[in-house]
Order: sequence, then structure tokens, then C-alpha cells
Amino acid sequence: MPKYIIEREIPGVEKLSDRDTKAAAMNSNRALAELGSDIQWQHSYISKDKTHCVYVASDEEIVRKHAEKVGTPIISITKVENLWDPTTGDA
Repeated sequence: MPKYIIEREIPGVEKLSDRDTKAAAMNSNRALAELGSDIQWQHSYISKDKTHCVYVASDEEIVRKHAEKVGTPIISITKVENLWDPTTGDA
């Protein structure tokens, strides 16, 4: 399945308490369970007022459905076309 990077703007997200972070993750996991095996949340990068989340999903539409269920609007969805890492340069 394709991989997607989802950008969201969430003012103050970097300051959420551990309790609020756990609640947000639980809410996301509930929505993922409802949507089935066509979407998987891998992880999220948190920065000032933004999140960049990595998902594996069958298509963009299911990513949008997940966002609707959890109530977090999406700024952008970018499909990952290729992955480079340090091993890319290995012979």
C-alpha cells in the first residue's frame, strides 16, 4: 500500500500534556479500528503548531475519512513516491 505524509495545523500541539497526547492517540486508534485494514498510522512528528503524520493507506480518501472521524483537519496529503535512506548509497 502507498505511504502518505499528512500535515495538520494544531495550535499548541507541541505543549500537550502526556494525558492529552494519550487521549489523542486513543481517539486516532479507535477511528483506525473502525476503518479497517486499509489504513495504518505509523508515527507522527510534532513541531510548533503542526503535526506531520506518516500513514500507509489504500488511497487518500481513507486518510480523509480518518481525519473526519478524529476531527483534525488536514492541510496537505503527500503521497511518498520513493524512500531514500543511508543504505541507498550502499553498493
